[in-house]
Amino acid sequence: MFAGFNLQGLDDEFLSSYKGAGEAVYNQQKNKVRKELDRFALDDGSLDGSALQDDWFPTIEADIFLSHSHGDQKLTMAFAAMLKEEFGLTAFIDSCVWGYADDLLKKIDDVYCKNETGATYNYNQRNFSTSHVHMMLSSALTKMMDKAECLIFVNTPRSITTRDAVEAKTKSPWIYSEIATSLVLRKKKPDRHDSLIKHMKFEAAEKKQTLDVSYNVDLSHLTPLSMADLSLWHHQVGEIRGWNTHPLDRLYLITRVLDFKTYQR
Repeated sequence: MFAGFNLQGLDDEFLSSYKGAGEAVYNQQKNKVRKELDRFALDDGSLDGSALQDDWFPTIEADIFLSHSHGDQKLTMAFAAMLKEEFGLTAFIDSCVWGYADDLLKKIDDVYCKNETGATYNYNQRNFSTSHVHMMLSSALTKMMDKAECLIFVNTPRSITTRDAVEAKTKSPWIYSEIATSLVLRKKKPDRHDSLIKHMKFEAAEKKQTLDVSYNVDLSHLTPLSMADLSLWHHQVGEIRGWNTHPLDRLYLITRVLDFKTYQR
């Protein structure tokens, strides 16, 4: 990953013409494969966790990883459609994998975690299965973050709460975990660049509503991305000063992640 952005101010009006296409983009990324658990059974009776993860949470080729709250899913879908239509950039929508985590967990729990009566689940076994599925999901999201060149966090009141001008908080353990992960992921310059350039990155996820726990979130390593920046990028679909640039390089130049004078043509 080369750069990460903290996008604030994204609204429905700016993306109104992309709403219909947004759902199509989302559906293209949804994994429609539904395999039964016995396909992943090993000789010793255990499940092949690696095969399960590859099947249920496959990685895709994407230029941008879009991190967002579940409450902003339609907004993010429209944003992904805009990125595809205007810049030819493929955006991965992180909520594409969330539903599958719950579906997989339900399949496992129904087979391995029910009490003898079959009416309820065993608490300890249920905790054990949840830890495995969440580990698979976390690993899959980390791989996608690492593969994508750019991350954009759709920062809204649904994902981040701010108590004051400095301290940002999230009630989602996944957003907390993913932003922390973005701090330590390896920094990789795009192959089209001839020199190493300073960059940043980021990630987040959706928040659960059943347990209300807050975490401090450090967003300082993410480059601010305003609606003015987004609008300027949107209008620079053509050339800059007479020479062609990759769409993401135009974004990096606008936000000063990339220095124009030192950029290698």
